[in-house]
Amino acid sequence: MLTNKTFYRKTKGGNIFKIIREHYLRDDIWCGSEACTLCKQDSRNIVLGIEDTGAKSSLYSHPYYLLLDTNIVLDQIDILEEPILNNVIIPQTVLEEVKHRSTNVYKKLKNIIADDKRKFYVFINEHHIETYVEREPDESANDRNDRAIRVVTKWYNKHLQIHKDFIVKVILLTDDKQNVEKALKEEIPVTSMQEYISSLENAVNLLDKISHRNYALEGEGREIYPCHLAPAELHEGIKSGKLLQGTFYASRENFLEGSVNFESTEKSVLIQGRANLNRAIDGDLVAIELLPEAEWSAPSEIILQDEQEADGGNGLEEDEEELTKIPAEAKSEKTPTGKVVGIIRRKWRQYCGILQPSEMKGHIKHLFIPAERKIPKVRIETRQVDILKNQRIIVGIDCWPRNSRYPLGHFIRALGPIGDKDTENEVLLLEHDVPHSRFSEDVLACLPQLPWIITDTDVAQREDLRHLDICSVDPPGCTDIDDALHCRNLPNGNFEIGVHIADVSHFIRPGTAVDKEAALRSTTVYLVDKRIDMVPELLSSNICSLRGGEERFAFSCIWEVDRDANIIHTKFHKSIIKSRKAMTYEEAQLKIDDKAQNDTIAESLRNLNDLAKKLKKGRLANGALVLASPEIRFQVDKETHDPIDVEAKKLRETNSMVEEFMLLANISVAKKIYEDFPECAMLRRHPEPPQVNFEPLIKAGKNQGFEINTNSGKELADSLEKAYQEENPYFNTMLRILATRCMSQALYFVSGMQQQNEFFHYGLACPIYTHFTSPIRRYADVIVHRLLAVCIGADATYPDLLDKKKNHALCHNMNYRHRMAQYAGRASVAFHTHLFFREKTEDEQGYILFVRKNALQVLIPKYGLEGTVYLNSKECPLNFVFNPEDHSLSCGKFIFHTFDPVVVQISLDKSNVQHEKLIFKLVEPKIEGFSVPSTSVSEKMEVDEVKLEDSRNINKRDAHTPQAKKQKTKRKKK
Repeated sequence: MLTNKTFYRKTKGGNIFKIIREHYLRDDIWCGSEACTLCKQDSRNIVLGIEDTGAKSSLYSHPYYLLLDTNIVLDQIDILEEPILNNVIIPQTVLEEVKHRSTNVYKKLKNIIADDKRKFYVFINEHHIETYVEREPDESANDRNDRAIRVVTKWYNKHLQIHKDFIVKVILLTDDKQNVEKALKEEIPVTSMQEYISSLENAVNLLDKISHRNYALEGEGREIYPCHLAPAELHEGIKSGKLLQGTFYASRENFLEGSVNFESTEKSVLIQGRANLNRAIDGDLVAIELLPEAEWSAPSEIILQDEQEADGGNGLEEDEEELTKIPAEAKSEKTPTGKVVGIIRRKWRQYCGILQPSEMKGHIKHLFIPAERKIPKVRIETRQVDILKNQRIIVGIDCWPRNSRYPLGHFIRALGPIGDKDTENEVLLLEHDVPHSRFSEDVLACLPQLPWIITDTDVAQREDLRHLDICSVDPPGCTDIDDALHCRNLPNGNFEIGVHIADVSHFIRPGTAVDKEAALRSTTVYLVDKRIDMVPELLSSNICSLRGGEERFAFSCIWEVDRDANIIHTKFHKSIIKSRKAMTYEEAQLKIDDKAQNDTIAESLRNLNDLAKKLKKGRLANGALVLASPEIRFQVDKETHDPIDVEAKKLRETNSMVEEFMLLANISVAKKIYEDFPECAMLRRHPEPPQVNFEPLIKAGKNQGFEINTNSGKELADSLEKAYQEENPYFNTMLRILATRCMSQALYFVSGMQQQNEFFHYGLACPIYTHFTSPIRRYADVIVHRLLAVCIGADATYPDLLDKKKNHALCHNMNYRHRMAQYAGRASVAFHTHLFFREKTEDEQGYILFVRKNALQVLIPKYGLEGTVYLNSKECPLNFVFNPEDHSLSCGKFIFHTFDPVVVQISLDKSNVQHEKLIFKLVEPKIEGFSVPSTSVSEKMEVDEVKLEDSRNINKRDAHTPQAKKQKTKRKKK
C-alpha cells in the first residue's frame, strides 16, 4: 500500500516546486514474538520469547514485554546495558530518533540488539499498515513520535491477546509525564524507569544507575547561578553579534577560572568566577557575552585546585574576591573577559574518579570526585557506599540545576580497587578517551595470512633495494620499527641518502574495517608499561616492522646530496628492502665512535651523522627552534612491572641524526603531495604563538639579565642561544622548557582549507611540512602515503582521498587523538612516579619554573618532575608578597624568582587511601617559622605543551646548547 505526502517549496528565485514523497506500507511485517499465531514468520525472525518474558516485578503478575520510548533509551542506556532487562521492543521510530540524536547511544543500543541473549526486537512500525501514523496539523514532530509509540504499544497488546493459551502484555516504559498521562487515558499499560526498577527483585543496586536528566532537583534552594538564555535568544544573539560562541576550557590550576576559544581565531576570552562560569564544563560549546572593558581582568596568579569545603557553605567567597583582584601594575595585562550566558552543546562523557562519602550515616547522596581536575564534583545517589568507597568508579552527568553547586549524575560501574595498577591504567585510558578495546573480528579478518611471503609479482611492481646496506636506529625494546636509513658514495663524489618507511598503506586498504579502526584510533599511545597500538600487532610488530634481516615492503624517499648536504634531486619509490641490522641509539653511537669498525654500516652511519649535523646547522640558521621538556625513563621490573629506578633520558648524536633525516623526508614529501594535490594534501602546520603567550618567558629572561626577543622565530632562537649562565648550566634548558610552554598546538590540516601563508611551521621554520615517516603509529602518515603513491603512479586514487570535507573531519579527529595520547602518556608517567615514591622520601635539587601568588612550581631535573610548593596558606603564619612586575615572591629578606635553585623534599602522602599525593616541602632556603605540611599534588607537565620538532623522535629531544660567551647577569641577592 502506498501513501503520499505533498510539499511545496519556494526557491530563492521565486519559483515554486511541488514535491511528492512516497511512503510504502505493508501488512506482512512480523511482530517478532514466539507467542504470536497471526504473523507468518520463520524461526529466524522470532526474538521475543514466551519463557522468562521479563524480570520478576512486583508490578506485574503476568508475562510481559517492555516497549521503550526514545528518552528512555537516550537517558537510561546504562540501565539497558544490564543483562537483567530482556524481551524488549524497540519501535523503528525510537531507533531512528536515537540515531539522529546520539551516535554514542545508538552504537550501544545496536550492540544490545545484536546480542541474541538479550532479546531486543526492532519493530518496523513506520511501514506497518496498522501502526503508521500521519503527523496532524499543528502537531510537533516530538508529539507525533510519542503518539506513534503509544499506537505501537496498543497494537501489540491487541495483537498478542489472540493467543488463547498464553497472554502477554506489552508495557510502555517512559519517563515523560505527558506521555504517561496520555497512555493512561488510552488504557495503555505504562510505567517509569524508577517505578519499574524499584519493583524488581534483587535489583536494588540498579537504582544507582538511573539517570536523573529529566528529574527536577528536590527541594527549593537558593539560586547559585544565573539562568541560561533560551535557544532562540542564543541564536538571535549570535546572529546579531551580541553573543559569541566557542569552546569552554577549564583551568587545571584554578577551578574558578577558564577560557573560551574560537575556531576562527587564535584569541580567547577569559572567564572568571563561579557565576560567570555558569555551569559550563570543560569541552562544552557555549555562548558568552563580553563584559564592558572596564570589567576586563587578567588570568589569576593564584593556584586553586579544589574547594575549601567539601560541600556547600561560604568558604569560597574570599577566594573568589581574591581571584578578581587585579593589581594596579597589571592593568596593562588585562584581557577580554566575558560570562557564559548559555550552553549550545554539552560535551559530557563518562568520568572516572572516586566517591567522597557523606558524613551522614545511612545517607544515599554522596559526592563524586573526578580524576580530571578540570571537571567539577558531581552529586550522585548510591546504596553501595561501603563497597564503592575504596573503588575507582565511573559516573555520568545528568543535569546541572541553577540551585545546585554541583551537577547531578548517576553511578555507572566500578573499575577496581584504588591504586591497583590495572585499574589506574584503565582510568587514564578512559579519562583520555583512548580507544583500547581488542581489535574486532572484522578488523582481524583484513590481515594477511601467515606465513607472509614476497611474490615475483611484488618484485616486478616495486623497486628492489635489497642489495643496499640499510639499517634502523630506535630506542631500546622498540618492536614497531617504521623507518630505516642508508647512505652510500656515488661515483661523482656525492652521496645517495635513503629514508625507507614501512609501507603500511599496502596492507591497510581504504574503506576496510582495519582502515576505519586505524582512522578512529589515529595514533599509537605509549604508556610507561604498555603500548596501545593503532593497528593490530601482526602489522605493527611483524609484517610492517622493518626488522633486521627480514625482507619488507617500504616506501622510500631517496636523495642525491653533495658533501655540504645540499639536495641535488629527490625521488620516491615503492620498494622492497632488507635491513642489515636493527640498532638502538646507543649501539649506533658506539659504532660511529669506534674507529676500529670500518664495515659498510659503520661508514654509512658516520656519513649520515656528518650530513645530519650540516642539515641541522642550516635549519637553525633559518630560525628553527630547539626547545626542551623534562623527560624521564623508568626501569621497570620484568615480573611486577613496577618502577625500580628512574633517570632523565639521555640523548646522543644518533638521536639527532635520525631526526634530521625524518624531518627532511617529511618536508620533501609535503612539497610533492602539495604540488600534485594543491587542494587536498594532508599537511601539518604550527601557528605562530600570539605575543601575549611569550610574556612569562620575556619576564623570566629579563629577571636574569637576558633580553628575549620574540618578534620572529629566528630572533627567539638567537635569544635562547645567547641566554647562558656558566654558574647554572641547567638554566638554558629551563628557559627552553619555559619557551615550549608558550607555544601553540601543531595541527594537521587539509591544504584546501587554509591559505598558503598559514601552512608555515613556526617551530621548524619551514614553509610546508607533513608527517610521512611513522605510518605504523600515525594515521596521518597513512593518508600521506596514499597521496604520494598516487603522485608517483604506484596506486590508484579513490573518492574519499580527494574529499576535502571528509579529510578535514579526519584531521579534526587526529588532532584530538594526538593531544589525548600525549596527556595519557604524561598521566602514566605521573602514576609510575607515585609508585616509585611509595616507600621513599628524598631531598632533591630543583629549580623554580613558575612563581604564583601563593605557590612555587618547581622542576626536579633528576626525575623530570614538576610539583607545587604552597607558601601563602592558613597553616603558614608568614606573609609572602607577590610582585606581578617581575613575578617574584618575597618574605623579608627572601625573594623567589623564576629559575632560582631550591631544595625540596619529595614524599608520597598515603593518608588518604582514595587519592594519594606527592608532597613537595621547601628545604632550602630555610625560612624561619615556615613549614608546609600538606597539599601539593605533583603532575607531570600539567600545562599543555607542544614539542615542536615534528619527527619520529618527537619525544626524545633535548636542547643542545653550545658554549656561549659569558653573559654578565644582575641577580638580586638573597
